[in-house]
Amino acid sequence: MSRPRIVVTRRIPQPALDLLAEAGEVWLSPHDRPLTREELFDAVKGAEAIVCLLHDKIDDEVLDAAGPQLKVIANVAVGYDNVDTKAIAARESIWFTNTPGVLTEATADIAFSLILMATRRLGEGERVIRSQTPWVWNMFYMLGTGLQGKKLGIVGLGLIGQATARRAKAFGMEVIYSGRRQADAAIEQELGATYVSFDELLETAAVVSLHCPLNAETRHLMDAERFKQMRDDAYLINTTRGPVVDEAALVEALRNGEIKGAGLDVFEEEPKVNEGLLTLENVVLIPHLGSATIETRTGMGVLAATNAIAILRGEQPPTPVVSVG
Repeated sequence: MSRPRIVVTRRIPQPALDLLAEAGEVWLSPHDRPLTREELFDAVKGAEAIVCLLHDKIDDEVLDAAGPQLKVIANVAVGYDNVDTKAIAARESIWFTNTPGVLTEATADIAFSLILMATRRLGEGERVIRSQTPWVWNMFYMLGTGLQGKKLGIVGLGLIGQATARRAKAFGMEVIYSGRRQADAAIEQELGATYVSFDELLETAAVVSLHCPLNAETRHLMDAERFKQMRDDAYLINTTRGPVVDEAALVEALRNGEIKGAGLDVFEEEPKVNEGLLTLENVVLIPHLGSATIETRTGMGVLAATNAIAILRGEQPPTPVVSVG
């Protein structure tokens, strides 16, 4: 009996590859870069399982290229704005899975790191040292702002939002949040979090941290009008997906003093960054490091592999998004 063909579109941690190799014949992209569309079409031909990453656009064309034997697409990410889930569901024979949970703590660490970096001007400070710019300590040099007693506004109180709120609580912050639905009372009680409207959150929070998924409703959620609603001493933090923020509008808000500062781990046209952001001192910019720990990335790869293997064996996967049957 032939072993199933498993396509991995870019290198993932070895423990995940080892699991997949036990379950089928693995084709691993030889390129340390995203595949072109043509390369992706060629790679997926005859695959029963595709293990993809957030830079792979999975749509009807890819599904057609793979063929009718395709059983599962396992995305090595929590968010899946790179995947046309409606196209997958319409086939009625393909599972789609993601990797929630394993990157919660690592991403929350980055979100709170950005809060600290932005409010305490740590990026600016490091640039002073590295550039060997002359400096002398004084009482008013490079003053930032403290967090204790300030409001953190979380947009989307999912697992990562909750983990960020726990860190904020430890720092003595008051947590408010908005979203499509109110969290369970037990979660609110644990976090000391208060559910408010999005408008109230923007108008009152000292720090606004974005944790909502990217979809048609949230694309450019933060635009010029929303920045005008924020306090002029507030900070914006984005660790979710770049297009949730209109970067051009953010540049203007930062330049004009409509908000105090920002911290970004993700970008609208990633890996390209709006040139205006690069010229500003009051924004912290890091290259999509939210899940970038050895433990987390390994866990993501292993979960994606486990999902794919379960479906190839006719079993229930741990974290399905689109199910069959």
